[in-house]
Amino acid sequence: MEVSTRQLRAFRLAAQHHSFARAAEALYITPSGLSVLIKELESRVGFRLFDRTTRHVELTPDGRQLLAVIQRSLEELDAAIASIGRGAKQNRESISLGTTPLVAANILPPAMREFRKLRPDVQIQLFDADLPTLISMVEAGKLHMSLGIFKTMPDVRREPFFRFSMMVARAAKDEIQPRKTTTWSALDGETLISLSPGHPHQQLTDKHLAKAGVKVKIGCIVNLLDTQIALVEAEEGIAIIPSFGMPACRNRKVVVSQLINPVVRFDFHMISRRGRELPPGADEFTCFLKNYIATWAGRAGVL
Repeated sequence: MEVSTRQLRAFRLAAQHHSFARAAEALYITPSGLSVLIKELESRVGFRLFDRTTRHVELTPDGRQLLAVIQRSLEELDAAIASIGRGAKQNRESISLGTTPLVAANILPPAMREFRKLRPDVQIQLFDADLPTLISMVEAGKLHMSLGIFKTMPDVRREPFFRFSMMVARAAKDEIQPRKTTTWSALDGETLISLSPGHPHQQLTDKHLAKAGVKVKIGCIVNLLDTQIALVEAEEGIAIIPSFGMPACRNRKVVVSQLINPVVRFDFHMISRRGRELPPGADEFTCFLKNYIATWAGRAGVL
């Protein structure tokens, strides 16, 4: 019996998220592509892995047994590959990575700590800055790569890295139960704390507010997502933020819910200078980081 690690990882993600659609986004493939991987795996093992409905998937008893084995096997495989990789390289590798301040402060440090357990020989040098500065540093060869919402540029490689969605953030109040979802139309008349117009997700926010015919009161206009979230906590208004801002909200008295009707998703990209070869450990780190983000984003239900 031959099975691929891609099939096994697809199975594990679908089991974790209880959703083919969310698992597909974590693997950056279509739901139909993920369904094919699951069907191939079921054909190889000879039994059904999931009970499916239009909205939810649950493991069968056989699927639960297989998941326990696969989880251990994939962890052992990843650890073995990392160990062999360490033994094959004598020199400590260094990767310079840039991203925006909120992501640099709330997502990257814990991910770097976990990656260090697998690859202590790889040093991640983190740099935080605004998007124009990150682009300039990549173009000048001062950074190996950067993560953010970037447009296409002639001398820069741009690759899809992860897909996030838009959320609404509100001050947490004991008497109000947080909602999992909020419609765009429900924001009508709210006081909105905005980012300056140059921010890509602010442009996306303005576009969908206009499309939904929603009129908001303009509150403070700031330059940083962290400031935006802090003002929400101070009850100065609500904010529409990308879901990668959720880890920062956990440190404040702020609750978030996913905006629906429509759900608005956008791509986060990795950029690097065209024609420049990345360090040997860069692909391994970016793969690890995608899986790390998929784990917390999937648990929060925002994939």
